[in-house]
Amino acid sequence: MKEVFPFYSIGHFINQPSNRTEFEITYFDEMEEPDVDDIHKHTFYEILWTEEGLSKQTIDYKEYEVSPNSLFFISPGQVHQFEEWKPLKGGTILFTEDFFLLNYNNKDRLFELSFLDNFYTNPCIQLSEKDFAEIRHIINLITTEHRRTDSSSTIIQSMLHILLAQVQRLVDTETAQPVSKKYLILFKHFKILLDQHFADNKTASFFAGELHITPHHLNVITKEVTGKTASEVIRARSILEAKRLLTFTDKTVSEVAFELNYTDSSYFAKAFKAETGITPMIFKNQMSEKYRTR
Repeated sequence: MKEVFPFYSIGHFINQPSNRTEFEITYFDEMEEPDVDDIHKHTFYEILWTEEGLSKQTIDYKEYEVSPNSLFFISPGQVHQFEEWKPLKGGTILFTEDFFLLNYNNKDRLFELSFLDNFYTNPCIQLSEKDFAEIRHIINLITTEHRRTDSSSTIIQSMLHILLAQVQRLVDTETAQPVSKKYLILFKHFKILLDQHFADNKTASFFAGELHITPHHLNVITKEVTGKTASEVIRARSILEAKRLLTFTDKTVSEVAFELNYTDSSYFAKAFKAETGITPMIFKNQMSEKYRTR
């Protein structure tokens, strides 16, 4: 399937498109306006911290208010709408998967972090002043190391791991019953497979087989992480892509249904309405007016 949105690397966000850097830390009051489209996808992870000011961030039609003493997370592949950042005091940390896994062979170490790569968690975390101060202390250490003439990627990566581990501890503290790491890792492997096959009409049994678990076990995992069954998660991913196509392309409802391998347009419309509460055509008209007539 042809990609609808531009993918940007970290280099694009520091206005150096050819720069293959895998880590960057920037402060809002020092940033130049990035030369990127308002609506885009990242090839990297981004953490925004906000000390003062208010802003809004939009990820796949969900709008979030970003306020002081907060962290906001953006993961690769999410459709992100670029919002005004100049009134804010704070900054962003940008890093690739490869940088996080530097000197590690097991990708599951990254998947253990519940607040990344998870469409079903709130990407914005509001912190107490005390907790935010602890996060800022680690960010200051990262900044100091990054600005050294002899800065070490290994040291920065170690500090990044400490930062993310501290964030996970704060998330777990606020969660009544944190999801087990084993379930979280399996769910994220399921999500990767789903991103590859969402237009192929694959069933929950197919994904369970690919993960070498039973369909029942997959359902237990998805219910634990998202509150939904595996089949509901599969349908939601297909409808999410339909939303993107209806909003940002000129494809008709029938063409979108065909591209996503629905048996016919009426079945697609029924599934879409069950997921969103409105018909595909009404959605297309509403979103085109909101996003494409600016």
